[in-house]
Amino acid sequence: MATQEKPKLGAKTAAEAGAFRIVNVPETYKHVIDEYVRPGSYVSTDETESPWVPFGDNAAIRHLAFDVRNNVYANVLWIKSAGVIGTHKHRGMVWAIGLEGSFRYLEYDWVCRPGDFITEFPGHAHTLVTDEPDGMKAFFWMQGANEFYDENGEHVETLDVWWFINHYESHCKEHGIPINRQLYL
Repeated sequence: MATQEKPKLGAKTAAEAGAFRIVNVPETYKHVIDEYVRPGSYVSTDETESPWVPFGDNAAIRHLAFDVRNNVYANVLWIKSAGVIGTHKHRGMVWAIGLEGSFRYLEYDWVCRPGDFITEFPGHAHTLVTDEPDGMKAFFWMQGANEFYDENGEHVETLDVWWFINHYESHCKEHGIPINRQLYL
């Protein structure tokens, strides 16, 4: 009896695949999935889809996703020149990838550069800085509250998905920019 070899996983060349095509995958609950699941979202690099919104005098945020059910939000942080984002503490997980320039935290001994991946765990306060004359950009995927503190350790403000939605929508309304519903998961 011949054994059937399993197909290999991973990328194939177009020639190996025969052709690019959509595969009809059987799904028992397709009607339920089609009714309740969004097909995903897409946000291009076009700033009309998500503008840079000022975040202090030397920074801006480009909002990419808001998930109100899970208090999750994603964005690109841009610090325009050497500078600092104040001391803050996360109450949920954070994942980030460096895109341009570099940044570090005063409390840690590593530097995040383009392509580097970091995680931040809930609980520790830290202070994000960039020493780059041309600043930095990084993609952040954050969960939960983000508490900011002043130089005396006094609580200043809590940022969560609601704060980030307000930050984005207030800017859009003030500048006559349409709200992009693709950002809302």
